[in-house]
Amino acid sequence: MAAEGGGKEMNEIKTQFTTREGVYKLLTHSEYSRPNRVPFNSQGSNPVKVSFVNVNDQSGNGDRICFNVGRELYFYIYKGVRKAADLSKPIDKRIYKGTQPTCHDFNPLTATAESVSLLVGFSAGQVQLIDPIKKETSKLFNEERLIDKSRVTCVRWVPGSESLFLVAHSSGSMYLYNVENTCGTTAPHYQLLKQGENYAVHTCKSKSARNPLLRWTVGEGALNEFAFSPDGKFLACASQDGFLRVFGFDAAELHGTMKSYFGGLLCVCWSPDGRYIVAGGEDDLVTVWSFSDCRVIARGHGHKSWVSVVAFDHCTTSVEDGDPPAEFSGSDEEFHEQIHFGAGRDRANSAHSRLSKRNSTDSRPVSVTYRFGSVGQDTQLCLWDLTEDILFPHLPLSRTRTHTNVMSASSPPATGQTTTTTTTVSTPTTTTTTTTTTTTTNPSGTNGKDNVSNSSSSGNTPNSLPSTLPRSNSLPHSSNPAGGSTPNSHTGSSNSSTTTTSTKGNSIIDSAFIATGVSKFATLSLHDSRKERHEKDHKRNHSMGHISSKSSDKLNQLSSTRTAKADAAKTLGTTLCPRMDEVPLLEPLVCKKIAHERLTVLIFLEDCLVTACQEGFVCTWARPGKVGLQSSQNNPANSPSGTVV
Repeated sequence: MAAEGGGKEMNEIKTQFTTREGVYKLLTHSEYSRPNRVPFNSQGSNPVKVSFVNVNDQSGNGDRICFNVGRELYFYIYKGVRKAADLSKPIDKRIYKGTQPTCHDFNPLTATAESVSLLVGFSAGQVQLIDPIKKETSKLFNEERLIDKSRVTCVRWVPGSESLFLVAHSSGSMYLYNVENTCGTTAPHYQLLKQGENYAVHTCKSKSARNPLLRWTVGEGALNEFAFSPDGKFLACASQDGFLRVFGFDAAELHGTMKSYFGGLLCVCWSPDGRYIVAGGEDDLVTVWSFSDCRVIARGHGHKSWVSVVAFDHCTTSVEDGDPPAEFSGSDEEFHEQIHFGAGRDRANSAHSRLSKRNSTDSRPVSVTYRFGSVGQDTQLCLWDLTEDILFPHLPLSRTRTHTNVMSASSPPATGQTTTTTTTVSTPTTTTTTTTTTTTTNPSGTNGKDNVSNSSSSGNTPNSLPSTLPRSNSLPHSSNPAGGSTPNSHTGSSNSSTTTTSTKGNSIIDSAFIATGVSKFATLSLHDSRKERHEKDHKRNHSMGHISSKSSDKLNQLSSTRTAKADAAKTLGTTLCPRMDEVPLLEPLVCKKIAHERLTVLIFLEDCLVTACQEGFVCTWARPGKVGLQSSQNNPANSPSGTVV
């Protein structure tokens, strides 16, 4: 009976969750969907995506939202936490025949209350430029599919430009367009501009200006997503071959690469200051990559299926001024500035500017906590904190900062003792078992059962950040890297080479997994997992981003899978793809089931965070203290249950 109750609780859809800032609440009457609110039959459809833009309306209600559901595209005034959504009056609605919208992006530079520029990519390869306020269609690019016939996977305006945009396809190619140029009536001819390891850039040979301006060919298989750095100078690409590739955009030069633990990478995002990149994909992990060091610095495990979206929370990312700890002289070299970031690119200008203080040589360093989130095809939302103990493990920490359960596995202390390693740990309350010794190392106030941090300590208002932020949870990792059974079983039979194992290191890792409630990876056996997925025809855990009616896409995926297996055997244990015991393994602060169908959207806004699932429901989650902004006086029936936390 207990097991049944626990299973029922696990499958329950959550409408609120708690972090150290307070309680995030789902605003049920701020839900956006198709006007009839009927769940969309998502089988065979492209992922639901959401785009936002602010038109600087003088009324103070300038936010606009666009989302696609199946063959339909909707454009609404977004009222967020202020008022209930009115689905009966979309500003614009479009229904397409013969193709489906797959992605879209607004140009924030040209947006006004009278006009917006919206790019829409389609499953048949075309890209449309529309103005949903004027209800006009300006241009259709790749109309005859002469440039690329495969599905559009990602479309973005080039930062700082009113006319240039970049389009990625499932063919593995990206194209740079200019809205002022035509696409021509014949297939383009290309000339090699630059070539490197697994990528090439070509220019379009033409006597007159025409699209595309450039063609990028990146990796093997589909290019699933790309993201520009905050300053627009660098481009991070997540590919189906499992590689993250970071390019200097203007020079078209490869800056660095990273390899997933296995499988394709599906999503990627940058930290607000451009120092770190987080990627997620088919290995069920989130991977944190350092831009300056070009290496993996941490992985996070909390999802039970493929990770579809990762995003940084600009508003909760925290920077604290503090006294310089001893031996902090290396920090300036650690953070030598390679790129300079401008202010005003997002809503969190204050957080962005404070993060930039790391670039200075001021004798007073700052303490940084990065918050990012992820959603997956397991219908779960995970929130993560990336903190100093992970970012700078070689530096001593301030005495009064926060707690962490990162520890050295080689020297477990006696039961009940305070653990002191390279970090200072005080007042621990929960237990972590390593081999046969029990140590008290988990952060104070953390509930290990459901991985939810308690609300902020007394004295802090619900909508304000506490002066001291708890560190992220991290599974213990061995100080002696080993190629033992735990990492290798994750890669399956693809790696047949023998490796020397460390029994002590592996037993510590295995015990840590069990003690912290992580029994095993959902995809621990690569061979078995993939076999089961194929047998089930990817029913729930398949990637919606790779559904295509074209057999060529399927052949490309089979080819990329074979290549990925070979690459995994070569790269595992290298700086491209460290073993599981060679980098810290993060636990999520929050891991909650919030939908019935796979999640496809996660966007952090100033007052809320926005999620969407494949059924076509776009949900608004009010930040702590912000739920009261949704007035119940004008619309009592729309007042959500619960009170302001």
